[in-house]
Amino acid sequence: MDFEHSERAQHVIAQMERFMAEQVLPNEQTYYDQLANSSDFRQWRIPPVMEELKAKAKVAGLWNLFLPESEYGPGLDNRDYAPLAEITGRCAIAPEVFNCSAPDTGNMEVLVRYGTPEQRARWLEPLLAGEIRSGFGMTEPAVASSDATNMKATCEIQGDEVVINGLKWWTSGAGDPRCKILIFMGVTDAGANPHQRHSMVLVPIDAPGVKILRMLPVLNALDEPHGHGEVLFENVRVPRSHIILGPGRGFEIAQGRLGPGRIHHCMRLIGAAERALQRLCERGLGRVAFGKRLVELGSNGDIIANARLAIDQARLLTMRAAWALDKHGTFGALNDISAIKVVAPNVLQWVVDAAIQIHGGEGVADPELMRLLGMARALRLADGPDEVHRRQLTKRELGKYLRR
Repeated sequence: MDFEHSERAQHVIAQMERFMAEQVLPNEQTYYDQLANSSDFRQWRIPPVMEELKAKAKVAGLWNLFLPESEYGPGLDNRDYAPLAEITGRCAIAPEVFNCSAPDTGNMEVLVRYGTPEQRARWLEPLLAGEIRSGFGMTEPAVASSDATNMKATCEIQGDEVVINGLKWWTSGAGDPRCKILIFMGVTDAGANPHQRHSMVLVPIDAPGVKILRMLPVLNALDEPHGHGEVLFENVRVPRSHIILGPGRGFEIAQGRLGPGRIHHCMRLIGAAERALQRLCERGLGRVAFGKRLVELGSNGDIIANARLAIDQARLLTMRAAWALDKHGTFGALNDISAIKVVAPNVLQWVVDAAIQIHGGEGVADPELMRLLGMARALRLADGPDEVHRRQLTKRELGKYLRR
């Protein structure tokens, strides 16, 4: 098991560290100052500084780094991309700067691996160029979506068309003014095997019958200018050619999509945890109470040490998952992927909570700490809740002994 990064990856890591320090972090507050700060997503706009940073990143070659296919990016595998994802996780706006933000990364992976030439030309190319954004419609409010076989939304084939009906929510990116395409997952054949009933379909967001009802808040934050939409699909008709890979192959695509995506999420969470630990340490060193610095009081020293241990362990576990994914593919890395999906968000949530605590009253009003807390808490549910991943780990662990 080799975690050493290739010479090429080490060069890109150094480049990205410099770009983050010189371009992204100094402009972070500018980005937030340029937001519309509106509760109405129809008034949201893209901060001009984001497009400026994207243009600079593209010129620097720090673009589409998540794709291992060399014709689209630098050709880094998951093990080499992992530290880059961690670097971007230190700053909430950074993934988009490098065109490496969800849900676009997963949607681009789907189109690269499963899309037709026509689908790639129409949707993949502008996504790769960072000209448009996209969304992914899977979760539904009326059913327990932790079991995707519960899905009720439909995408029925009628001649040369697909007719789409259903209500989706937590469709990330749906509020972005640049969002032009949604990947919709729904039931095509209710009588088929549970994992062969579903299809994924490309649905233009401006197609007749697509209605964005609202943006859903995460801990009272709307995640402007991207948002997480509740989207109604009423008799939406698209050409049959908009089905990805083929009818009934939605679960197959989902498995291929979620493996690398979870690596990306978890490494970004580790970067976010590093940011939270930095905030914790700086506050502990700079604040005095009862004649001592906060780091010298109570168990604060142990808290810092435990945070360091937890982050490093999460990083090593995620690197092992990245290595397994590269070597054995998604199905050969299922245990590792499930493990990191439980560990990384929980580590971030714990470290952020400690950072909030050491900030006292200021901590619960700090915008950055609140963003980090919202990210950690939401990602304990997104891409499968903790309980689902623990259940899978338990099932595979017990299987070792049941086969004896």
